[in-house]
Amino acid sequence: MEKIRNFCIIAHIDHGKSTIADRMMEITGTVSKREMKSQLLDSMDLEREKGITIKLAPVTMHWKGYTLNLIDTPGHVDFSYEVSRSLQAVETAVLVVDATQGIQAQTLANVYLALEQDLTIIPVINKVDLPAADVEGVAAQIINLLGCKREDIIEVSGKTGYNIDLILDKLIEVGGNVSAGAFRSAAARELAPSARGDGPDGRGPSGHIPPTRALIFDSYFDDYRGVVLYVRVFEGEIDKNSEILMMAAETKGLALEVGILTPKMTPKDSLKAGEIGYIVTNLKTTREAKVGDTVTLVKNPATEALPGYKNVLPFVYAGFFPVSNDQYKELKEAIEKLALSDSALQYAPENSPVLGFGLRIGFLGLLHMDIIKERLEREFGLDLIVTNPSTNYEVLLNTGEVIEIKSASDLPDMTEIAEIREPWVKGEIIVPREMIGNVLNLINEKRGHQTNLSYIENRAVIDFEAPMANLLTDFYDQLKSATSGYASFNYELNGYKAEDLVRVDFLVAGEKMDALSVMAHRTEAEAIGREVTKKLKEVIPRQNFEVALQAAIGARIIARETIGAYRKDVLVKIHTGDRDRKAKLLEKQKRGKARMKRFGKIDIPPEAFTVMLKRN
Repeated sequence: MEKIRNFCIIAHIDHGKSTIADRMMEITGTVSKREMKSQLLDSMDLEREKGITIKLAPVTMHWKGYTLNLIDTPGHVDFSYEVSRSLQAVETAVLVVDATQGIQAQTLANVYLALEQDLTIIPVINKVDLPAADVEGVAAQIINLLGCKREDIIEVSGKTGYNIDLILDKLIEVGGNVSAGAFRSAAARELAPSARGDGPDGRGPSGHIPPTRALIFDSYFDDYRGVVLYVRVFEGEIDKNSEILMMAAETKGLALEVGILTPKMTPKDSLKAGEIGYIVTNLKTTREAKVGDTVTLVKNPATEALPGYKNVLPFVYAGFFPVSNDQYKELKEAIEKLALSDSALQYAPENSPVLGFGLRIGFLGLLHMDIIKERLEREFGLDLIVTNPSTNYEVLLNTGEVIEIKSASDLPDMTEIAEIREPWVKGEIIVPREMIGNVLNLINEKRGHQTNLSYIENRAVIDFEAPMANLLTDFYDQLKSATSGYASFNYELNGYKAEDLVRVDFLVAGEKMDALSVMAHRTEAEAIGREVTKKLKEVIPRQNFEVALQAAIGARIIARETIGAYRKDVLVKIHTGDRDRKAKLLEKQKRGKARMKRFGKIDIPPEAFTVMLKRN
């Protein structure tokens, strides 16, 4: 137990977490030079291309007689629940800050998560070899944030491997000496930060082994082996072939194989208290073993689960439709496969008069949606139309019943509704001081309001609240434009508030398009109506007859654009100036166009359904 150190690396996106993990594996000899490649723990092609960690990955390393268990966590806000479970599985967090960018919004969010779990924090400044590095300025920001000493901060370069061994030495030193955890809370100092357990080998004071409790911090579905769990054992031990019980899901399974990751799966006879490893189970889907659940043994079950489990629910929804309806079955099968590995993914069939059959899918956030869309297109070769993302709303009916709707088209009749509540978020933006005005204007435009303003050295931290729906489409892009790319943004859900919301419908040639309907605040409805009808005019091709594009709230039309008809010159064959003949031909053409308007079908291109994604 005393020779085990469990830690994770936390940082903002692109501050060098995965690169530092690569160097650690090289230095400790976990991976040979021949097998080494950049971002080794990022297994997906998508992760490499985007330069972000999507799926967390654990690895066991050996250094100077100690076992070091690392969890490489995602940095993005969509996966903050996974990050919080990973932090619960470890005792120490290595906080990485980019020497060229300083502290960013997700750095702060992850530090708060680490402090909530009472972890020892080892501050590290990365990329010190770059010409633009401002090491002293960034060190001052870290001291301001953590209250540590300058000599506690380790300067490293993940690319060249400079000083990476100092981090490994510090992990061992901090784990053995409680007082070295300079900024742990008083309650946490009473626990030794080496792998926590009751006594030697996780036994209780009298030598008996307590009931087994292990935390699932990740799970995925393997096509050949079933569900694989990544766990941290807190008490007891899990042997190969033992019968296990997931306490929150109340499902039983078999531990067909247990072992550690180096980073390849290396089987062992058992996982003991303090160890981080994997369990290959006979389960068929990750819904039976969700992240944050507690694993115990059927023959000697624990009475109390580990704290912190919650059922993560999606709050961004979008309709996914295949371009050709022949691909609907393939889309359904593809989503079912992805859902085996991703317990947060929820879907239900949806039918649109224009787009045909598709699925309404729930995501944790926009990045999560982006990743699933790209995986469907790449791994399964599907051509997709994705409708505008929306969030879920709570609707209080006159009867007192509360229902949840996931798209505007599900809204009941307005006469039955007492109030509509929309989700609000608590956000945090870090921005250079001179750009505060631009950001506050943007927050006000989005119906948000600032709640707090504080400073870290030459940067401002703006806390605000805003409706989720207004941040869904292009808030991040507008924020980057308003601050020349210097701002960073982090948010979390903050409950539901009743607002004056209406459903805005869009009609093309008098036909209502349910897939285009949106929920909007009454004060913004007309502006959205005008904006979207203008956009639709650009993307819907001209027909041989005039097409009206309208936005409506109920029966009241609030905006209109007209797509002019193609005009065939029917007078070209008349060489005389006979007015009667001309009038006769024009009248005949007019009747033909009126008939065409009645029976003509308008071909609506896929782009029309994504006009809301990028409003500007």
